Amino acid sequence: MKTIADRLIEDEGLRRGVGRLTPEKIQKVFKELVAGECGARMKTYMETCVRCGMCAKACHYYMSHKDPSYTPVAKVSQTMWRLFDADGKVDPEVIYQCAQVAYTECNLCRRCIHYCPLGIDTGYIISVVRRLCHKLGVTPQYIQDTAHSHSATLNQMWVKDDEWPDTLQWQEEEAREEFPGLRIPLDVEGADFMYSVIAPEPKFRTQLIYQAAAIFHAAGVSWTMPATPGWDNSNMAMFTGDAEIMARVERAHYEAAQRLRVKRIVMGECGHAFRAVYDVANRWLGWKWHPVPVVHSVEFFWELIQQGRIKLTHKFAEPVTVHDPCNVIRGRGLMDKLREVVHFLCDNVVEMTPNREHNYCCCAGGGVINCGPPFKNVRIVGNSIKAEQLKATGVHWCIAPCHNCHGGLDDIITKFDLNMHTKFLGDLIYELMEKPE
Repeated sequence: MKTIADRLIEDEGLRRGVGRLTPEKIQKVFKELVAGECGARMKTYMETCVRCGMCAKACHYYMSHKDPSYTPVAKVSQTMWRLFDADGKVDPEVIYQCAQVAYTECNLCRRCIHYCPLGIDTGYIISVVRRLCHKLGVTPQYIQDTAHSHSATLNQMWVKDDEWPDTLQWQEEEAREEFPGLRIPLDVEGADFMYSVIAPEPKFRTQLIYQAAAIFHAAGVSWTMPATPGWDNSNMAMFTGDAEIMARVERAHYEAAQRLRVKRIVMGECGHAFRAVYDVANRWLGWKWHPVPVVHSVEFFWELIQQGRIKLTHKFAEPVTVHDPCNVIRGRGLMDKLREVVHFLCDNVVEMTPNREHNYCCCAGGGVINCGPPFKNVRIVGNSIKAEQLKATGVHWCIAPCHNCHGGLDDIITKFDLNMHTKFLGDLIYELMEKPE
């Protein structure tokens, strides 16, 4: 059987990191990590896994390559189990291999947990491998640059403090030409909700802010955005294994909402950000409950539709299909509400097979797309099964309420020449809703 050693890719961040390691240092950090953060759970998984291989068909990398070294159990055997077998004392080159597996050959989509008869969470195990690599200073260069941006600016795109309100003002002025009286409210205390987005929106997807403002204006809701850091709900530090920066970013996000005394946070159409805010960073911070309630846009749009606040001039007539993002479907169970929103907007919905919690990953999630050009072809070719799934629908439009999914799906569509296009829910609502004459 092939192993990760047969397909190593050079990455400057990984190579520079392992150059500073010794077997003794690796062992020391490994033992501290196991003793302090994850020993009991990891030992349970290690002693429970019977290596049955039933997780194999869950992984899109295996389904695309049919190479056993890509199965979830093989990824764990080549990383965490290997470290345990050596009591953490391994050659630095082994850490390079562990890092490549953990950061670039697993999207942390957690599809495999649905196929394990013993409920082993391989995504969690791989996250701990990433945590070890982070503590050893061995992370891919591109995603580490993004984590540095979180650390320095509390947003992932190096957006400066004055660029953020300037961008919102620009979008407000543009939108007022179409919707007189529209505002993008900043720092309004006591609004019903704070709307948060990911940093790529003010950087190069400003139309999504424009569209959200138009939808909220038409729906007549009470909302605001924060003027201060904490407006970016994305979190690549979660995927590098830097739990300390991850928690700092999410604390700022929640504190922005608390300062504004809003009733809840509504998050834009991003899956990984929702995972960080709703499911991961809050646990790391030790909070029993979220200090401010949080909903994803899928759920919020569903509420607006139920309340009759969104009125359409017509439905989207061409056939569409729906991509289920892992973090809001497996992570939050929004599959039914997503479909109710899509059927409200579209006349002809063609389901992918498989779908819902069994849907295949987009090839971008888990921070894999953020590992950049060295690994781009690996993640796209490693998800050729997704291309087959998309092609089988026979449609030209794919709805995906997640930024990472758009990036990954667009790469797959281009690579395999599928003649398809992706849309956010906000794209469709804005396109189809009633607007002033």
